[in-house]
Amino acid sequence: MNADMDVETSAATHAELRPGLRERKKQRTRDALVRVALELFTEQGYERTTVDEIAEAVDVSQRTFFRYFAGKEDAALALQAMAEAHFVEAVRARPPHEPPMEALRRAVLEGWDTINDAIEAVVPVALHLRMWRVVQSTPVLLAAHLRRSMETEEEVTRVIAAREGLDPDTDPRPRVAVAVFSGVIRVTERQWSAGEDTSVAAIRALTARYLDQVGPALAGDWRTP
Repeated sequence: MNADMDVETSAATHAELRPGLRERKKQRTRDALVRVALELFTEQGYERTTVDEIAEAVDVSQRTFFRYFAGKEDAALALQAMAEAHFVEAVRARPPHEPPMEALRRAVLEGWDTINDAIEAVVPVALHLRMWRVVQSTPVLLAAHLRRSMETEEEVTRVIAAREGLDPDTDPRPRVAVAVFSGVIRVTERQWSAGEDTSVAAIRALTARYLDQVGPALAGDWRTP
């Protein structure tokens, strides 16, 4: 009787473990595809890299690649999706007493301190940052990046509106604040990607510098006497 129960318990335990093992294996495969895709995109260019090359380098079939990604674009922007999801959650977690622009500022700056570990689990941060240059210089990727950024902006708008107890469809302030913030971030990305220093410290410092200028730029008188 006890032996039968031990067998049943063991079988149940293995049944519980198997889904977890399968999920970890799937995550490892997905991460490997992202890593190899970004390596190829940064080494030989996005347009010149094929799905077959990516799949072959990971030793999986093309069919397996398409289980994880709709196409090259999804693989190229996979870390963007991770970073944006991280940012949205960071905004959502900001203390409720912070004004909206301060919550956005702290979320993005502190996000650079915490997203690195998540990215490093998939690819070296240096590779992720090099990929930003590829995105900025590849029209199809830049268009996709901007489209996804707009979707994130709408999500963040609704998070900010909920924090403030507002309806963003009738009160323009949440959408205006997020639009200003997002515009500054885009300018920062362009300036950073065109510079010589592509380190995390450089983009974090540039982001802080540009965000600190939002108030003076909007409210100040630029003309000299």
